[in-house]
Amino acid sequence: MGSKSNLIRDITKRCLEHLGGYGSTEAPFLSNQHQQWRSYAAHSFHRLSKPRASKFPNLLSSTFSSHSFSSSTSKTTGFVGWYLGVLESRPLLTKSISSSLIYAAADFTSQLITSPASGSLDSIRTLRMAAYGLLILGPSQHLWFNSMSEILPKRDLLTTLKKIFMGQAIYGPCITTCFFSYNAGLQGESGGEIVARLKRDLLPTLINGAMFWPVCDFVTFKFVPVHLQVCSSSTSFVESS
Repeated sequence: MGSKSNLIRDITKRCLEHLGGYGSTEAPFLSNQHQQWRSYAAHSFHRLSKPRASKFPNLLSSTFSSHSFSSSTSKTTGFVGWYLGVLESRPLLTKSISSSLIYAAADFTSQLITSPASGSLDSIRTLRMAAYGLLILGPSQHLWFNSMSEILPKRDLLTTLKKIFMGQAIYGPCITTCFFSYNAGLQGESGGEIVARLKRDLLPTLINGAMFWPVCDFVTFKFVPVHLQVCSSSTSFVESS
């Protein structure tokens, strides 16, 4: 009985010694491994969570910026946005075509007002006016308004009055002479007949225009942007007709 007790005591002692040695050598290794694992897990979680948190504001900002961009571009969509885009990319051609359509509309309106009810409209005359706006009026106004904006870039009252005076003294007589000569030449008149028409009709036309065009030019030079001044001035032909 005593020997068995001693044997059990020895076995228990050896087990305790074995466990104590395990705790002194292996337990710190497991503890360090556990701490390394916790550190790695925390670092991985930080790496995963940090980009997710930083991308979220970018996602919101990109969403709101795209929304604001679409809202701003929607204001210039449709015909107006298309026309302004074409006007910016091809200014001379766009202004010439616009002047042609406006001048044809002015002539068509004038025929509706002045022609008798039973009279037929002169489509050849309207086409002739459309060609005049396309080939002469539109390009000349494009050059004139651009030149005025470079020579006299300000928009104050004195500068606007200078532009109006130059328009009445230089551009008005030149474009009116071109109009009478172009229209008479296409109608088959000779050089002498064209000169006689100019002597008869040029000065009265300029005097009558002086009662109307300075007001239109004042609005155009004072308030209308340069790239839209041709359309504004050409529209005045509809009013003058």
